[in-house]
Amino acid sequence: MNKNNRIACLLLVSAWFAAPLRVAAQEAQTFTLKEAVDGALRNSPEVTLAERRHEVAAKNVAVMRAAFQPNLYTGSGAAYTYGFPQTPSGVAPSIVNLSYVQTVFNPLQSAQVRAAEERREVQRLELEKARNSVMLQSSSAYLELGKVRHALELMRNQRQSNGRILEFTRQRNDAGLELKIEVTRAELAAARTEQRIVQLETRDSALQHQLASLLGLPPDRRIEVATDQLALATDERERDVIDRAVTANLDLRQSEYERRAREHLLTGQVNTKWPTVDVVGEYSLFCHCNNFEDYFRQFQRNNFNIGVQVKIPLFSAQRSANVALAKSELSTAESELRTKRQNLELEVSRQYQKLRELQATREVARLELQFAQESLQVVQAGFQEGRSNLRDVERARLDESDKWVAFLDVEYDRQKAQLDLLNMTGDLGKLLQ
Repeated sequence: MNKNNRIACLLLVSAWFAAPLRVAAQEAQTFTLKEAVDGALRNSPEVTLAERRHEVAAKNVAVMRAAFQPNLYTGSGAAYTYGFPQTPSGVAPSIVNLSYVQTVFNPLQSAQVRAAEERREVQRLELEKARNSVMLQSSSAYLELGKVRHALELMRNQRQSNGRILEFTRQRNDAGLELKIEVTRAELAAARTEQRIVQLETRDSALQHQLASLLGLPPDRRIEVATDQLALATDERERDVIDRAVTANLDLRQSEYERRAREHLLTGQVNTKWPTVDVVGEYSLFCHCNNFEDYFRQFQRNNFNIGVQVKIPLFSAQRSANVALAKSELSTAESELRTKRQNLELEVSRQYQKLRELQATREVARLELQFAQESLQVVQAGFQEGRSNLRDVERARLDESDKWVAFLDVEYDRQKAQLDLLNMTGDLGKLLQ
């Protein structure tokens, strides 16, 4: 009986300690790059805010267009009359009245509608910019987290190699075959590895929390990343990349839409010299109590008027000032557009050259890694034949690990530079969606 109780207690304790491990395993969640980007877009408050602003801009266009659509109003102007029938608004008092108005021709309002349509496109592009910003941020964090996790694995392997080197060196020092400085050198190498591990673990934690925040996950939820690489094109000419950026860059397109909006407004101000035309209609139901028979030869209860209201501008002191202001605003928009285009071409060229340098650096890092791997194989073969010792093997492993970390760093920098360039050329969404 006691034996059975002890076994039951052991099983209970084992289950107690195993439960947190199962919970931790359940909390880990694996994402591909596309899944991480899609999740960040769905959870992004910046994207939601940009969508709301785009909706506001679209509804503003509808409000502007409403003036050119039929507008019907009804109400009552019932009043007690003593003397001549009139109301403060100047129309005759009525039991029921119905008014109709529709603008047919108004150059300034037409220009304002077209300007609002252009600015709606500005907000649509602002939404695309918000989405691209989230995609760039989430993909960069995702790729860097993968790099940091891989580097951590390599550094932890280095820790083991450093431990074996340090033990081997101490043994030789105790035997009088090594100087004390060699022990210190091995200890220094081990301490540097520990420092690097701490730095990588800190960065891992920061990236983990950043991705969790972007995805709307609890901060303690562990995120596992896949090892898929981005399929990035690297064989385009610099001029082609610059031309595509000038055509598709979102900032530049926004500035072009704003320039067109101000151009429409200038045209509208210039055309205020032309008449405005409205279709109007009015129905009124009059009452005998308002003394109409005393002041008019004939009384009629139902009255209806329909026609066209034309306003012809003869002189407006404000028109010339409005035109001058619109010209200045258009000139400012055109200057801003030219400046942005020049700056964009310079920035794209600089980013393109940076990417070329990183591609060359990556090739060097790849060959250095390959050389280190082949050197390790040679040292291991020499160790099997007795031509090298354990320290030589472990140092070759450390060198291979260092070259791996260097290659990972360069590869991430290259991918990040490529993503930045794609963001400038407007192609980022095509790659990540």
